Order: sequence, then C-alpha cells, then structure tokens
Amino acid sequence: MHIEPGLVDSTKIFLSYATATAALGCSAKLAWDMVRTEGVTALLARSVMAAALVFAFFELLPTHPVGVSEVHLILGSTLLLVFGAAPTAIGLVVGLAIQSLFFAPDDLPQYGMNVTTLLLPLFAIQALARRVIAPDTAYVDIRYAQALKLSVAYQGGIVVWVGFWAIYGQGMGAENLSSIGTFGAAYMTVVLLEPLVDLAVLALAKQLQRLKGSPVVQPRLYTAA
Repeated sequence: MHIEPGLVDSTKIFLSYATATAALGCSAKLAWDMVRTEGVTALLARSVMAAALVFAFFELLPTHPVGVSEVHLILGSTLLLVFGAAPTAIGLVVGLAIQSLFFAPDDLPQYGMNVTTLLLPLFAIQALARRVIAPDTAYVDIRYAQALKLSVAYQGGIVVWVGFWAIYGQGMGAENLSSIGTFGAAYMTVVLLEPLVDLAVLALAKQLQRLKGSPVVQPRLYTAA
C-alpha cells in the first residue's frame, strides 16, 4: 500500500472516508455504464483478472520503503489500456481489500486514503487517454510517447496524493517535506519502466488476435473508437 500507519492521525482520517466514497461512486458509475454497453459477464471477467493482478503487484513484486511511503510497480496505465477504467478501478479496490484483510491488517485504517490515491489518478488518465490517443487508433498501436504520458500522469497523481495525505497528517515541517520529496523522486523512477511494460503487453496482445472480441479485454484494445 501507499499510506503508512500513523501518517494521518485517527482524529483526522475522516476526510479519507469522504474522498474514498467519491472515488467509489465514480467507479460504480463507470461499472454501470460498462454493464449497459458490454454486459455483466465482461465486467466480472475483467474485474477478476484486474484484481488478481493488482494483488500480485502488491504482494509479489518488489516493494521499497522510501520517505513517507513505499515504491510499488502498480502498472495502472497497463491495466487501463487492457481492461478499461471500470474493471481496473474494481481491481484496485478489491486487490487492496484482499491485501488489507488477509495480509496487512494494520493498513485497514488507511484503506480510504489508499483507494483515493490509486483511483483518482486512474480517472485522470482515462480522460487523458482520450486526448493523447486518436479515436482511430487501437490501443495495441499506441506509441511510446503516448504510453509515457499516461504513465507520468498516473504515477505523478499518486505522488501528489501521497504528498497531500502526508502534509494533511504531519504538516509542513522540513523533515516531512523532505520525506515527501524523497518518496516522490524515488517513485517517479517507475515512469522509466512502466511505458516499456505497457508496450510489451500491448505487443503481446497484438499477437494474440484470438482475444479480439473476447470479454476478457476491452474492445478498444484491438478496435478504434
């Protein structure tokens, strides 16, 4: 997870309930829109796969404590491009919940902050994708520069939210600001790797044409909007 226990005092944590509720509300709206256009089966199939991957990212991939939080390889833009916004949002919510309930119960009080931190940047890159990827371009055909923009936006959004929670919880002291800066600098190194992972996954998907039209990937992966 991203927000460490004790970073925000229990007397101030109520704000995370409000932000998480808003983020979950947006996720529910995306899920409902997807059910109306693609059906429940597609939503469930992609959400289960996204949740399994998110859990694996948190539990199996390397994690390094740095500054106010930890550096994870979450691959939010990869999940968005392959599965779509609604399944990715559900995957993040469920993956985090499984980790918190069964593997890191001390992180449960921070669940609302972590959900906010991961979901709101996801919604931002969903909107950004519409601007940087032309409607006549299938996602398997995007370029490195486009993948980089999505990765920078997602990881940058996470850094901003972690910084917000740290300042909200610990104030503007020099030590806290230094820790935020250290975390931000380390976390943005993920940007060097994530676009390459995006392109590798998309290149693999391009070879697996039998997935075209399958409920396990979003239609835009193979077909222009």
